[in-house]
Amino acid sequence: MPPGLRDVAARAGVSIKTVSNVVNGYVHVAPDTRARVQAAIDALGYVPNLAARQLRGGRSGVIALAVPELPAPYFAELAGLIVQAAERRRWTVLIDQTDGRADRERDLLAGLRRHAIDGLIFSPSALSGEEVVASGGPPAVLLGARAGPGAADHVAVDDRAAGADATRHLCELGRKRIAVIGVPDDSPRATAARRRLAGYRGALAETGLAGDPALEVGVVRFGRAEGAAAMVRLLDQPRPPDAVFCVNDLLALGALRTLHQRGIGVPRDVALIGFDDIEDGRFSTPTLSTVAPDTPRIAQLAVDLLAERLGEGRVAAGPPRELHVEHRLLLRESTVG
Repeated sequence: MPPGLRDVAARAGVSIKTVSNVVNGYVHVAPDTRARVQAAIDALGYVPNLAARQLRGGRSGVIALAVPELPAPYFAELAGLIVQAAERRRWTVLIDQTDGRADRERDLLAGLRRHAIDGLIFSPSALSGEEVVASGGPPAVLLGARAGPGAADHVAVDDRAAGADATRHLCELGRKRIAVIGVPDDSPRATAARRRLAGYRGALAETGLAGDPALEVGVVRFGRAEGAAAMVRLLDQPRPPDAVFCVNDLLALGALRTLHQRGIGVPRDVALIGFDDIEDGRFSTPTLSTVAPDTPRIAQLAVDLLAERLGEGRVAAGPPRELHVEHRLLLRESTVG
């Protein structure tokens, strides 16, 4: 017979209830007791019976995570961090990609109603938070700028403030013609980019620099190729920029390639800053200055808020909460040499 809760409790010298609390991720367990129980679990090779848990408590121990683009480095990192946070609660995470399409997001929500999913962590690109909640799916925690406050628990970065901070940094370097790459179209999925653009414009106004529409370059997608092409358009102008804010790091890496191909010094001739702090930017030449959202904090808060909605948190869940995580500027070679 495989080991059970009773065997783990006997080995750890605790009650079966204490073992159950550790297995189910309850927070009210002393750290030394939790460590002792975990050591017994590891030694015995105990594996929780998810089917039995669901019958006893109406929980499957499975949650879903839905993001627009898994190949995008930011979302890949976020997914990994959410899986790690969920593992600490003995949850399994099912991951899906919506491609930022309204039909995919609706299909996902409809499908979840047919499966034994306890809860959902969702970064919607096309649907509003109200539409997600109205779908009648499991308890949800929403991520990103599109979700908006009020409908459900929501964790996000203050994109407007972060965009302004990046632009102020370029202003403080003494740059006068500061461009932005990543002006979005009217697609709902571009909400974060629009807020970062608003921060850029606001920071220019604060510092007395006149905005120039020719320095605002639009993109359809937010990848390296689009960043490279946008940088070509900026450099071909009669008065090219001496600094560029890109609304994500992928655009910035593409722009950096164009600058290298043109023989333009970075940051000597053009200072460049991105957004997201993806790993590629730490190894580019030059290394990429960026806005770094506290992604580990986003992941942990999302899991903790969902646990509270499921009755497993430190406090009882109340009205939906709107939580903003900190961001910081990581100044590297592309702006400060």
